[in-house]
Amino acid sequence: MIMVDRVIMPTLTPPRPQTMTYSVSPIGFVRSCFKEKFAIPRQPQLAPAARGVLELVAPFDQGDAVQGLEHVSHVWLLFLFHQALEEKPRLKVRPPRLGGNKSMGVFATRATHRPNGIGQSVVKLDKVEANRLWISGIDLLDGTPVLDIKPYVPYADIIATASNTIASAAPQLIAVEWTDAALHQANGHAQRLAEPLVELIEQCLAQDPRPAYQTPAPEREYGAQFWDVDVRWHYPTPDLIRVLEVIPAKA
Repeated sequence: MIMVDRVIMPTLTPPRPQTMTYSVSPIGFVRSCFKEKFAIPRQPQLAPAARGVLELVAPFDQGDAVQGLEHVSHVWLLFLFHQALEEKPRLKVRPPRLGGNKSMGVFATRATHRPNGIGQSVVKLDKVEANRLWISGIDLLDGTPVLDIKPYVPYADIIATASNTIASAAPQLIAVEWTDAALHQANGHAQRLAEPLVELIEQCLAQDPRPAYQTPAPEREYGAQFWDVDVRWHYPTPDLIRVLEVIPAKA
């Protein structure tokens, strides 16, 4: 149970605002290909091979709550950044999009450091079952609590004239290459998992998960876990990633 304090401002101005407490409970939890925050796409839909399952909890796991979703291709998920909850609100943050060196007002960004830890993502709905939704194009960490599901409505959610000069286009992709051994390992794990693992790794790494202000030495290695495997890579040049190995993750 998640307790949230809410300040209600009445139409008349009393000496001070009244405060009430209400509860917010997750309606489900995401079982995701992303087991750690590093290398998760910074926005949804940037890695179509990123897949997971939203497992619903009672009383929403009986089928009635999802009836009709079979007619919907995408849904909005409202969720909690459960590993980024903070007691003290941040008024300014340093978005990775701007290199992590420039601060902006929190409400002008999609940074994970939210006043109430609430995030939203639009994801592709691949399959609907009574107690779970199969989703892809996700940017959600494994175990993410979901607060609500809303159908994506194209005529209302697409605004042709909308603009954002800070993030006017998707991040520029970086080239990804494989060692022969790493590609062989990835294909083997992909077959075992029945998941598009090679595509997932390429789509996530092509967005260059390193901090934008960092220029790593060629010998420095990076790593992240996808599903149950650890992926290791390095930057032989600043604009190239080489995947070195894909091995079972340590327990």
